[in-house]
Amino acid sequence: MSHPFLSEAWINAARDIRHKYADSVPTIEALVRINVITTKVPFGEGNINAYINTSEGSLDMELGQLESPDLTITTDYDTARQLFVDQDPTASMQAFMGGRIKVEGDITRLMMLQTTMPQTDITFEVAAAIKAITA
Repeated sequence: MSHPFLSEAWINAARDIRHKYADSVPTIEALVRINVITTKVPFGEGNINAYINTSEGSLDMELGQLESPDLTITTDYDTARQLFVDQDPTASMQAFMGGRIKVEGDITRLMMLQTTMPQTDITFEVAAAIKAITA
């Protein structure tokens, strides 16, 4: 079953997928706490606050905001989906250069995360499973 990206149902389904693979996925070495403000959301009240936290060695994405994040990313819904679901580096760079992604805080932490994310068959499988549940 698919769910709209960043909906509560999607967050829950993505969490279930991450938990299913938790023992098989390599540890993330970069410890980063990111608040994500997503605008122009096609459901709800127009904006969604979420966060990404790797401080436990795994990538956790939940609704809400972290106190004292390393950085805050603000972007529109379609760009956020390209970043976090499609994981399209070209689209991400174009969006950043075009001003559709705004970063406040320590951008080097974001760059460090991008270069240290594990790239294994299991991580690709997790990404594909999350993409499959995304409407």
